[in-house]
Amino acid sequence: MLNWEEKQICVTGGAGFLGKHLIKQLSERGAKNIFIPTIQEYDLVDGLAIQRMLNDSKPDVIIHLAAHVGGIGANREHPAEFFYDNLMMGVQLMHEAYNFGVEKFVAIGTVCAYPKFTPVPFREENLWMGYPEETNAPYGLAKKMLLVQSQAYRDQYGFNSIFLLPVNLYGPGDNFNPRSSHVIPALIRKCIEAKENGEDHIIVWGDGSPTREFIYVEDAAKAIALATERYNKSDPVNIGSGFEISIKDLVKKIARMTGFEGELVWDTTKPNGQPRRALDTNRANKEFGFEAKTDFEEGLARTIAWYKENRK
Repeated sequence: MLNWEEKQICVTGGAGFLGKHLIKQLSERGAKNIFIPTIQEYDLVDGLAIQRMLNDSKPDVIIHLAAHVGGIGANREHPAEFFYDNLMMGVQLMHEAYNFGVEKFVAIGTVCAYPKFTPVPFREENLWMGYPEETNAPYGLAKKMLLVQSQAYRDQYGFNSIFLLPVNLYGPGDNFNPRSSHVIPALIRKCIEAKENGEDHIIVWGDGSPTREFIYVEDAAKAIALATERYNKSDPVNIGSGFEISIKDLVKKIARMTGFEGELVWDTTKPNGQPRRALDTNRANKEFGFEAKTDFEEGLARTIAWYKENRK
């Protein structure tokens, strides 16, 4: 069991959406020395910046949240950047952490690493059954290489690194920029703005048939904290809520909860993305006692309320 009070913790991406919630979790668990590198000071795509960051922070534990992320649109527009930035950040950071003598490295992967037609619910052993869904494969594969690296460095060097696979996050503080946001914040913004502008419809990508699983950001932060504290294997671990919903039902729910009563128009010229996404979360429960607690509708209500209060 990791003693938080005695450790120097470095959280890349600690100033971001998930990072802020994780920092709160770590502080509540007794962590006193948390270093949060900013992109302005340390461009983690650059190996020299990584070395400088390690010398400045002298971490015992690194939790690597930082990533270049976005929804289907952003992934289609910037596949090369999503691949290169995420690969170079993760691979160099883990390598330099090993060189530096870091005690533990926590790599955060993505559900996008799973093959396009993975049997549902996704089990960790299915990760290599095929190629990821095309619209976000470059991002998913770049992140998946951290699993390969984690296992290789453990086998050869005895380096203690772990690899976690969270589903899509949502919650207060999410990214609501329409050019780069994921589906829940994008729909919340679209419905609220359409209602305010008196519009009689909104346009939604795809045909609504795909399913997704979402995890409330506070639950994801708890899972990462627990895994950092208790889990010391390189076998990948799913982090999810166990709740699957179709995009069609999700849009109807968000429209109802935001008060938008117009028509939902499906743009079937746009991609659906992966047909289904839902995780088997038994390993997380068994290995470090994690189970998501937040009811989906309650989490959505908090997210909508946060956006209304903070969007100005």
